[in-house]
Amino acid sequence: MNLVFEAPAVPTVAVVGTDARFPVHRIYCVGRNYAEHAKEMGFTGREPPFFFMKPADAVVPAGAGGAVTIPYATLTSNLHHEVELVVAIGTGGASIPAARAHEHIFGYAVGLDMTRRDLQNDMKKQGRPWCIGKGFDHSAPIGAITRATEAGTIEQAAIALTVNGQPRQSSRVDQLIWTIGEVIEHLSAAWTLQPGDLIYTGTPEGVGAVVKGDRIEARVDGLAPLTVVVA
Repeated sequence: MNLVFEAPAVPTVAVVGTDARFPVHRIYCVGRNYAEHAKEMGFTGREPPFFFMKPADAVVPAGAGGAVTIPYATLTSNLHHEVELVVAIGTGGASIPAARAHEHIFGYAVGLDMTRRDLQNDMKKQGRPWCIGKGFDHSAPIGAITRATEAGTIEQAAIALTVNGQPRQSSRVDQLIWTIGEVIEHLSAAWTLQPGDLIYTGTPEGVGAVVKGDRIEARVDGLAPLTVVVA
């Protein structure tokens, strides 16, 4: 094949316990999927799930020791952290029933959905798409992926985030409004999932701003932790 320029490298994420890496195809994100976070964003109830996407190359894979540095995002003065459980798809499919969703999961990781909140809110007020608030460069830091068979009972795991050692977010995965299986069922009805897809499943309450120099530590019990320094 004669390409007009060299094809970009495929983003990859480390896999715990192996030197193999997980190639990223797409990044799907679930909005307002914890009840208390929905409340702090001005919503209540079990609304139908909705999704947005980030470019695959927005992923920032953690290096040695689970640490990574990201720049403070451009165009914003209100950059927010959102800790999330990330589901890594290993087997693709369409219209996957929730009861069989586990058959399609390769593993799990801790991720951050970094958000330019001021830009997102401006777009919401204008009734416009808010990709600029979510899908920017370096907006999807992620820790190493733990295979599903080694992740324990992930549906009951604690999820938490600190900034400079101070607690910001704390909840449990079983507080998801839409479970992992239900998310995959809804998502695969709209898109055919592919190996390499990452699903950021939503963030609990406590989202807030970070500034240059902040050290963010994110964890989900049973998974490799993630440390992000904002440069």
